[in-house]
Amino acid sequence: MTVSKISLDSLIDFNQPSLYYSLGMIYFNPLFWNIVARNEYHHKWISSRVKNPYTGCYILAATIFSLGLFRDALYTKALKDQPVFDMLPAPYDVIVPAVLVAVGQIFVISSTWQLGITGTFLGDYFGILMDEKVEAFPFNILSDPMYVGSTLTFAGGALWHKRPAGLFISAIVWIVYSIALTYEGPFTNEIYAKRERERALKAQKSS
Repeated sequence: MTVSKISLDSLIDFNQPSLYYSLGMIYFNPLFWNIVARNEYHHKWISSRVKNPYTGCYILAATIFSLGLFRDALYTKALKDQPVFDMLPAPYDVIVPAVLVAVGQIFVISSTWQLGITGTFLGDYFGILMDEKVEAFPFNILSDPMYVGSTLTFAGGALWHKRPAGLFISAIVWIVYSIALTYEGPFTNEIYAKRERERALKAQKSS
């Protein structure tokens, strides 16, 4: 295919319902976990029912993980329904996506390892706070390695399957994550700032 014959329709098929199912789930997941987590923080909706904040956090973690698997399945289906286009010459069409997925998964897995289940899956909102800020890899090179790693994995999958639509979806993933971070970052920072204020007040009263 020559450059002169390339059109948007030959790269992305916007008539495929699976494309919108995939995008819908990508939008839904961060919205879901932010709404549920904030409701838990303010009203203890989950932990009050299971009588334990750790159990509540594990339930939310399992839910978020399951939704992530469903999102990934929809993404895979969307890729299969999209036009194939050779975006990279051999052997880079194998090397580049493999590296992107590998690096992405390293970021995701190492982030989870450093934070643990409760640190990864919004334990802060359940009152399960970490003793100190994690600054080991990958947090020493990225402020949000899990979101970066997830986006790289999406992009790697798009290049591996040779679907330009996958890169379009990957860009949407990053935009959605970036929007989510504008809510999650300040809110989480305030949770820890509140703890420090309470500690300072307690220390002042005991002195």
